[in-house]
Amino acid sequence: MHIIKRILGYLGRYKGRAIIAVTLLILFAGLNMISPIITKHLIDDVIRGGNRELFPILIIATLIIAAIKGIGLYFRVYFFENVSQHCMYDLRNEMFTHLQDQSFTYFDNNRIGELMSRMTGDLEGIRAFIAGGIATLLENFIYFIGTTIVLFSMNPKLAVVSLAVSPFVAWLAVRFDTRIRPAFGAIREQQAALNTATQENIAGVRVVKAFAREDFEIQKFGKENKLNLEKNVNASRIWAKYFPIMDFTSSLCTVSVLWYGGRMVAGGEISLGTLVAFNSYLWMLINPMRMLGWVINLMEQAVSSGQRVFDVLDTGSIVTDKEAPYDPEEMQGHVEFQDVSFHYGDTRALSNINLRAPAGKTVAIMGTTGAGKTSIINALNRFYDISKGRVLVDGVDVRDWKLNALRENIGIVMQDVFLFSATIEENIMYGNPKATREEVIKAARIADAHNFIVEMPQGYDTIVGERGMGLSGGQKQRIAIARAVIKNPKILIMDDCTSAVDMETEYSIQQALKGIMEGRTTFIIAHRISSVKDADEIIVLDDGQIVERGTHHQLLKQRGEYYEIYSQQYKDFEDFTEDRQVM
Repeated sequence: MHIIKRILGYLGRYKGRAIIAVTLLILFAGLNMISPIITKHLIDDVIRGGNRELFPILIIATLIIAAIKGIGLYFRVYFFENVSQHCMYDLRNEMFTHLQDQSFTYFDNNRIGELMSRMTGDLEGIRAFIAGGIATLLENFIYFIGTTIVLFSMNPKLAVVSLAVSPFVAWLAVRFDTRIRPAFGAIREQQAALNTATQENIAGVRVVKAFAREDFEIQKFGKENKLNLEKNVNASRIWAKYFPIMDFTSSLCTVSVLWYGGRMVAGGEISLGTLVAFNSYLWMLINPMRMLGWVINLMEQAVSSGQRVFDVLDTGSIVTDKEAPYDPEEMQGHVEFQDVSFHYGDTRALSNINLRAPAGKTVAIMGTTGAGKTSIINALNRFYDISKGRVLVDGVDVRDWKLNALRENIGIVMQDVFLFSATIEENIMYGNPKATREEVIKAARIADAHNFIVEMPQGYDTIVGERGMGLSGGQKQRIAIARAVIKNPKILIMDDCTSAVDMETEYSIQQALKGIMEGRTTFIIAHRISSVKDADEIIVLDDGQIVERGTHHQLLKQRGEYYEIYSQQYKDFEDFTEDRQVM
């Protein structure tokens, strides 16, 4: 009931429309309950009593009721559907907004396919309950109470006979509820797993084909699909077991009324019209019993779906703004790490990191894969909260900064470039939505992207495929650089952003960036010596610790790890020089 109450809470936002819908439902049910009275008078007064003058009045009354019911039904369906769609609109927006507020940790621990399942299938399960389940539940409740009152007022003895099996039907409904609820929960979980398998396969289809693993992926998907089939069949088996019993049991009411009521008509206790009307009312009583299984089925789907949806909404972000966060008019860009340690779960990523990057200076970070380079950037942007120490920007702990104010002043080119399914101009303007076409072109020139962009069919209006499909790795990186540059940030982060370009393009980008880097605090993460040699300070990481630091020339003199990297990268050039000397 807690989940149902939360779902109904969204209806409260559209109270006026919901009241209209319920009023129309009551009107529809009330008009339906008048029809058996008309039938009773038609049989007793017109057919058997010979009062023919009453016949046209009854026919006209029937037509008027039918017309009102038709119009009322139209608006009833419209308003219930309207309310359900608006509730889903609110829930969908609330979920999406909530996901935007989550930290990287949340997405590390939750699969995209499962989140997509909650935003689609689970929300649809809630919508179906609001649009159909609530209406049916209310309607059947009105019929059950109304017809019970009418039946007892018509003939108490016959009413008792007709309701004799009701307690047994209610008991069956409770048992059905306890069996079907876990079955629907299992279905929702398996559908999420199936969506995840599908999403991962489609997203990684190029890898699948490159390694000729289509058969493996088909088998993996088939396994999840079979589990989905089995869980749905199990729910159908439960449904098939209980629903016919409830239907048969409720139909026993008709048999009881026809048997006992027929004897009463024969004995002159009630009229034939009363029996016919009684039987009509009985169907209004039986139908709620027969529909009870269907309503429970719909309600349990909504409960299972609601539980999964509210699990997302109830999960708070571990990275949030503190009360009254620091929000200056302008950032200077001074960065300092003080004894910073950080863990991803139980895995250590950084250990006692100390570094200073005065405003306007350039710091380069090198190290092997997994050394902790990207973790430093994650800590600076506060994508994760560190385990120990402090990360300061302009002397203020990043945990005290307003998140938007911090990140709006940091431009980052990530190692894993992501482009949206939009035009090239729109992808660049993502860094600054207010930028003009001239500013877009200027940023593209700095990133050495302008020339290849203008050679494309629609130039800057060319739509790139999902994740930038259709562009080379180097082209995507250059658009990502333009996207960061157009932001005009105080802190610029280049996370191995020239790894996919050739040496000549890298040189062109570096020369263009020199002007942009002036006056900005810049962090360069790279594997190439050519990308970092001009930095004001170079730090070398190993296993999350700083093992070397200094300028390019200072580190070469130390003949440590940096010197080894330098020797490996320029070994072929030295061999080439020696060959020239021999010649």
